[in-house]
Amino acid sequence: MLEYTMIITEALRAMFQFTTILPMGRHADYDAFARHAYLLPLSGYLVGGIAALVSMLFGEPLVAGAVALSVALVLTGFNHFDGLCDLGDGMMAHGSREKRVTALTDRTLGAGAVGTAVVVMLLAYAGITTVTWIAGAIIIAEVMGKFVQVLLIVIGNPFRDGMFSYIHTFARWWFIPLSCLFVLPLLLLKVISPLSAGAAVAAALLTAGILLVVTRRLFGGVNGDIVGASHELTRCMVLLALAITGF
Repeated sequence: MLEYTMIITEALRAMFQFTTILPMGRHADYDAFARHAYLLPLSGYLVGGIAALVSMLFGEPLVAGAVALSVALVLTGFNHFDGLCDLGDGMMAHGSREKRVTALTDRTLGAGAVGTAVVVMLLAYAGITTVTWIAGAIIIAEVMGKFVQVLLIVIGNPFRDGMFSYIHTFARWWFIPLSCLFVLPLLLLKVISPLSAGAAVAAALLTAGILLVVTRRLFGGVNGDIVGASHELTRCMVLLALAITGF
């Protein structure tokens, strides 16, 4: 039991080091996280929780919403945001699949990256400033974003060798139901209605499904950029779903 606890503790430290900029002590082995990627929703609780606490310092919803989103972006080191920009470039590229993959993986940013980032952030901001409880909404959105990343890690088909293909080799089907268990505590938020909860889940699953279909058609599969982008897109979709259902 003690040995298993140590393994999970190391996996959590590795995951937080990989998914946030928060100081977590000595460098942890990436494999420790890769073998336990089902823990990703816990990173959502950490980032979302901090963003929620900071947003509560501001009474004006327009400011609180901007602060919540900004804190979430900063705490993740803009890594997922970078993936969103890369995905935008890849999707907007014209020509063959090879050209799209080149645009996706190229380090330079084009109009597709800027346009996609602007649209997604505007919609996310509209969603979070419309809900009645911003702190709760950002926690839900961050956790669901991480859950979708687990889905892509397990189901996604790598189209090239890299960090994603490596972590995918450790993925197992049971990562998904185990990750679901970490999402369930969101139901303890007393203000969330069954309608809002169902809409948030539906928005997350819809995002994952569309991404898997579109990226397979355009790029031939998934890579780390797409997994990162999935978090930003899911956050946006979940916030809009919560806003529409009166959360």
